[in-house]
Amino acid sequence: MESTLRVGIVGAGGIAPPHIEGWLALGADVAILRRTDADVLAERYGIRIIGALDELIDAVDVVDIISPTATHLDIARAAFARGRDVVCEKPLAISTADAHALIDAADRAGARLFPAHVVRYFEGYRDLHDLVGTIGTLTELTFRRTVAAPDSAWFYAEDAGGGVIRDLMIHDIDQALWLAGSVVEVSATQDPPAVGGHVAPPVSAHVTLTHANGAISHLRADWLEPGTPFRSTVEVAGSDGILRFDTDVDPIGADPYRAQLADFAEAIRTGGEARVTAEDGLAAVALVDAAYASLAGRRPVTF
Repeated sequence: MESTLRVGIVGAGGIAPPHIEGWLALGADVAILRRTDADVLAERYGIRIIGALDELIDAVDVVDIISPTATHLDIARAAFARGRDVVCEKPLAISTADAHALIDAADRAGARLFPAHVVRYFEGYRDLHDLVGTIGTLTELTFRRTVAAPDSAWFYAEDAGGGVIRDLMIHDIDQALWLAGSVVEVSATQDPPAVGGHVAPPVSAHVTLTHANGAISHLRADWLEPGTPFRSTVEVAGSDGILRFDTDVDPIGADPYRAQLADFAEAIRTGGEARVTAEDGLAAVALVDAAYASLAGRRPVTF
């Protein structure tokens, strides 16, 4: 008989409910670190609160990090030091160097690191990925992601782990890599630009990726006014056809957060690979860094 997976949640923001609900649906024993709003979540879901990070890590098998991006590295290092596997919300870290440090720490500990790039678990995006080989040579990919601007101040601090490219567009950066492969050049613009490392919504960013295979990806991400509905679209053009997905018209499918966590749990159980790897998370962070370098230098960045 298999033992129950014990999961410790670190973070109590807006992304916490789908993570908690996903783990509970999988039969996990879930605890959450005491912090702002943790009491509300504990009462809602009937999970226990643990007061200190070290105590939480010692009580679980998997640490699920959903706290602000700048905190990921230190929390993950503490978990790896005790041999725990880690699920980490995207982006893995605030920089490529920190993402490398995360992977190195996991490797030294012999532990697993799973970046939570949930869009890979949307059925429509997965189906598109499965079909991309049927449309010939890829030529152009177009991504658009729009949502109401978040209500926590740290999201707007580009120098402290926030920013519309780092937090929102990274979903489509990961998709561009998944669909079209490695990138050799990155060019970015943003309106309005950041001032003193901070950006104010409404804000839109545009990034162009030139892939090693010659395909071009155009990405746009928008943080807009309160009440703006979420929408995500993609169009992939090849020499023999076009594939499209739009969350407004196409079914998302089964709960992608639950599917993501189920994939991670199965990888832990079997020792196999998940649909998204630590190296995938690193690659996305590296392209985010290149996009911000392009913004700073007002020129394309050779990758």
